[in-house]
Amino acid sequence: MSWVFVGLLACAVMVLIAAEWPRLARRTGLTGRRERERARRKRQLRVLTNDTDDTEDFAASVQRDLAQLPTIDEHDRKK
Repeated sequence: MSWVFVGLLACAVMVLIAAEWPRLARRTGLTGRRERERARRKRQLRVLTNDTDDTEDFAASVQRDLAQLPTIDEHDRKK
């Protein structure tokens, strides 16, 4: 084997490792462990529903907040 062939083979192996590195790191490394732990925690989450009718109170609160926001008139913007 010539040194050119060995060099090209080494480059091909490095390119293959670089291309597959994110997938391999996700499965084996610390990142993979974090993702698995996060997925485990997310499976335990539950959606809570509110039986009382707070949506109307919330909508009224938003309307009050929007009414209190300062506005700029067209005449003031041109100055």
